[in-house]
Amino acid sequence: MCMSSATRTRTLPSCKTLRVCAVFVNGFVCKDPKLAKSEDFLFSNLDKLGNTSNKFGSKVTLIDASKIPGLNTLGVSMARLDVAPNGLNPPHIHPRATEILTVIEGSLYVGFVTSNHENKLFSKVLNKGDVFVFPKGLIHFEFNYGPTRAVALASLGSQNPSLIRIGESVFGSNPFISDDILAKAFQVDKKTIDWIQAQFASTS
Repeated sequence: MCMSSATRTRTLPSCKTLRVCAVFVNGFVCKDPKLAKSEDFLFSNLDKLGNTSNKFGSKVTLIDASKIPGLNTLGVSMARLDVAPNGLNPPHIHPRATEILTVIEGSLYVGFVTSNHENKLFSKVLNKGDVFVFPKGLIHFEFNYGPTRAVALASLGSQNPSLIRIGESVFGSNPFISDDILAKAFQVDKKTIDWIQAQFASTS
């Protein structure tokens, strides 16, 4: 069994099937198959509420190859999403994975934007039991417009889906992207850009 987070789409053979296993992938080392145990395939306590007391009012608990070593090379992971009333899982991208999400408590307004020149928004209000798909690499979000906590479970098509939050990446980079560049890109004045960057700097 490998304890790594390979990111290629093609399914790789598990090191558990190999006699010799001394391969590193993305910083994780394969484990001697003789030392593999049931706990390498287990994660507990996903039923616990996520702490949503933050600026966005949401919490994502990601279960990937770093949490379950046995996921390595299997091309799948999952996450629990908790969203407080008026909370948001802000616009973000998973560069390596398609995501399929189902609401198990409350309601969520979700959507994604296409990558073509039309920038079309596909969105829907999801209630308990509803399922929605976010294609790989597209900007998407989840917002709880309701009066109670919302909880959802998501499956992702990679053991290491990665995460890029749009706002934090653009306005909270280290060091900052030049306000000249961002002012031109967003067609606003530099003072506006400086103010937005300050919000991300003060809450990072």
